Amino acid sequence: MEYKVPSMAEMAAQSKTPEILFWVGCAGSFDARAQKVTRAFVKILNQANISFAILGNEESCTGDAARRAGNEFVFQMTALQNIEILNMYEVKKIVTACPHCFNTIKNEYPALGGNYDVVHHSQYLKELIDTGKIELNQEASTTVTYHDSCYLGRANGVYEAPREILESLKMDIKEMKRSRTKGLCCGAGGAQMFKEDEPGDKRINSERADEIIANGAETVVANCPFCITMLQDGLKEKESSVMVLDLAELIVNNKKW
Repeated sequence: MEYKVPSMAEMAAQSKTPEILFWVGCAGSFDARAQKVTRAFVKILNQANISFAILGNEESCTGDAARRAGNEFVFQMTALQNIEILNMYEVKKIVTACPHCFNTIKNEYPALGGNYDVVHHSQYLKELIDTGKIELNQEASTTVTYHDSCYLGRANGVYEAPREILESLKMDIKEMKRSRTKGLCCGAGGAQMFKEDEPGDKRINSERADEIIANGAETVVANCPFCITMLQDGLKEKESSVMVLDLAELIVNNKKW
């Protein structure tokens, strides 16, 4: 089944204004694993009859990694370019599946003239479930654990929405000792995704993989493309069969779209 993915330019040409702008992000656009999350979220938006659009070729990196790495000039240049395009289309609400994009656009763009209602896709998916736009199948419980990404959790205080979705999916949540405000970073934040590891006895994602395996859950749920990559790599290193999935993928699997 084909799904529609209109661009803001196409919508503007038809004098239409979408309900939300789906900010895909660099990972969601170019990384093969993150593209699966992008497709899953688009399927959900289509099935729920949500009016949305993407920027397509007009979308650039938010500049998050540049700022974390200390290159303020590149960050501001990239951010101002994005803000100019978003304001040109009079964008009001943005939904993104990347906590890094979420944090940057929500908390750092306003200082540069970019003021938008920014929502992480876990929050938006919960809204769709609560309003009945997505009706989940009642299936047998599966044991899962949830990994709190730093930029969604500690940086923005979003802890309950993802867990409430898991409860709606009738899944048995086994919390890890280091969760919520005490959650352990996957090791990719602060631009670490794009540089060599700091010296240490053990890689952070390897340590987190050990905690996930010890937890005994069948699946670990993560809502950040960086976390998904790091957790998968750590679990692969341990030759573990634990699956790493995003909430959007769980919902699509539940509905079998």
